[in-house]
Amino acid sequence: MTTSTVDDSQRTAAKVAGFSLLFSMVIVVFANYALLNPLIIPGNAAETAGNILAHETQFRVAVTCFLAYSASVVVLLAALYVIFKPVNQGLAFVGALFRLVFALLWLLTTLNQLSALRLVHGATYLGLFEADRLQALGRFYLAANFDDYYVGLPFFGLGATICAYLWLKSNYIPKGLAAFGVISSAWCVICAFVFLIFPHFNKIVNDYWFDSPMAIFEMILSFWLLFKGLKPVGPHQAQAGVA
Repeated sequence: MTTSTVDDSQRTAAKVAGFSLLFSMVIVVFANYALLNPLIIPGNAAETAGNILAHETQFRVAVTCFLAYSASVVVLLAALYVIFKPVNQGLAFVGALFRLVFALLWLLTTLNQLSALRLVHGATYLGLFEADRLQALGRFYLAANFDDYYVGLPFFGLGATICAYLWLKSNYIPKGLAAFGVISSAWCVICAFVFLIFPHFNKIVNDYWFDSPMAIFEMILSFWLLFKGLKPVGPHQAQAGVA
């Protein structure tokens, strides 16, 4: 007879984790590709500034979406901690901290965007600067979003690698899926560090391949947690998992 070692708090946390994973992916893709990127004209700070001023509400919605993304990451890390605490409390805590660092770096992204908006608006106290310089500075702050992401990516990847290992160890999800999570997350960490050292690495491996395998894993995982939940674990599996 198989006795489940998954309690109600873990089951609830699994649903919360599944929803927050899915929500965070949808909202960050929407904010980047539907709201922010169409306003940015590569190599043309003046036109970018004009687009932001002409579509300020759209720009501010993107800022709000990034804030919501950071909040959803905090919810996710809390849910994952509840799930993994019985498996390995120390690793669960470290994984949560890595994701928290990533969430905080996303808050820097929102501050960069608000700084860019202030510059292109050309407030009275910025009157000493020519308009083209303010536009260039605004574009500079938007470009800093790229740095924020790639500084945060190793932390996100490390957190995801730890969580994928705990999924594998716990037997809460299929082992094949968990193993794919470990490999794809570790790959993301390696790519992120290599890219920071060798900035032309993305000419060899496209940027999208850094985190796409990990994103695919987390998307599948989110649906699994929402519709399947945590697999019941037998007594012998539980002992092996926490050993």
